[in-house]
Order: sequence, then structure tokens, then C-alpha cells
Amino acid sequence: MKLTFLGTGTSQGVPVVGCPCEVCLSKDVRDNRLRTSAYLEIADTKLLFDAGPDLRQQLLQNNITQVDAILVTHEHKDHIGGIDDIRPVNFLMEKTVNIYGLRRTLNVIAKDYDYAFKEYKYPGVPELKLIPVQELPFQIDEILITPISVKHLHLSVLGYRIGSFAYVTDASFIAPKEKEKLKNLEVLVLNSLRIAEHYSHFNLAQSLALIKEVHPKRAFLTHIGHDMGKHAVIDPQLPENVCLATDRLTVEI
Repeated sequence: MKLTFLGTGTSQGVPVVGCPCEVCLSKDVRDNRLRTSAYLEIADTKLLFDAGPDLRQQLLQNNITQVDAILVTHEHKDHIGGIDDIRPVNFLMEKTVNIYGLRRTLNVIAKDYDYAFKEYKYPGVPELKLIPVQELPFQIDEILITPISVKHLHLSVLGYRIGSFAYVTDASFIAPKEKEKLKNLEVLVLNSLRIAEHYSHFNLAQSLALIKEVHPKRAFLTHIGHDMGKHAVIDPQLPENVCLATDRLTVEI
């Protein structure tokens, strides 16, 4: 498997519009973060985690022309606001793109992109199929995918495990039975918003505590805000098996 981080920033991205902090003004490209998304290549199957408002730019930057399915974590706009930008991929692949997620999340997608689901569609709309999932494992092609239920404050959000890899974003709480799904991983991707505590996201200390508990071989932190601090300062302080993910970073699993 090959993982590419398309975006590693929080809902406003980094830099934040109008912010004069040292991170937002940084000339270090590692401090520039598009909204959170990732792309997983497993042989001939290509999976996209979330499709936020920076999707067009992310597809262009990473020369992505194939998306077989989108695994959506939840319905906040920084995670679904770019779904319309899947249209050129539809045209290139000449097929529908399946979107997997909680039924609640898919209902929001169906409302926001209602023109894509009408009986008589306007020519050129995205071709999408919504496939609800629960907490039971499911398959895409021959790939087994295990949903991981986490809490984003009070909102249920899905993470996903595929083989020895797991992707979890926007979590502020993970129940013990769901943590069991994060054991024996080669790579864990986990949200970590900032140094200070936050009401709906893990902060750095909470993320590191969870990583220590489930003990993956490698962990990459994502969904990072500008108030995490500069990459050059924070990353060297992390445990040996943990790093801040950066946009366009690729990881072999």
C-alpha cells in the first residue's frame, strides 16, 4: 500500500486567512496545510479519504486521475465540500464513484449535491453512488475495510482500518472496544489539532497518549492547526515513531 497525504490542515487550513502568527507567515512549506484528506493506493484500487474544499488543488498537485471510492469520515464541510470536483475523474474513468459513509453523512451529501441525484440530471454533473456503512466490516473490490467509530465532541465519526493501516481524524474520544481495532498497526494516522486542549479534537498530548496505548510501529499526525506551532520546532520533539504529517508526504505500508 502507498499512502499520500493530500492535506493535513484543520478546517481553515494553514495559513489562516488574515492571521499574522509565525506559523501562518512561515516560509517553510511544511507549515502550509490544505484541508485534511488522504489517498491510498492498493494495487489497482485507489481510495480517497474525504473530499474537502481543496480537492481540485489536491488532485492536480498529486496527478491523481483515478478514484475508485471515497471513504467519508463525517459531513463537516472541510471533509465533503469538494465532492463536485470528482467530476473530471468521472469523465476520465468513465464510471461512477462510490461514496461510503454513515447514512446520516450520506443524507447530507445527497442534500448538498442534490443535482447529482435527480432522476433527470443536468449534463455533466458528478456521477456518484452513496453506499451506507455501519460498524461492520465491508469490502471494496477484494479489500476488507473495518470502520472505527469515534466521537467528535458528540458527533459520531468514522475512521477506517485496512490491513495494518488505520486512518482516524476529528476524534476527541475513542471507546475501549474501538481502540482494540487500532492494535497491531504498521501505520496509524491520527488527528492532533494543537498543543492546548480542545473540546472536539485531540490535542498533541492526547494524541501521543493514544499512540502510546495502541503502539503502532509508525504514527503520523494530521488535521493540524496553526496553533500547533511550527513544524521545525514541534516535529523534532516527538517520539521516534511519531511525526507531523505534511502535505504531499508519501508513506509505503
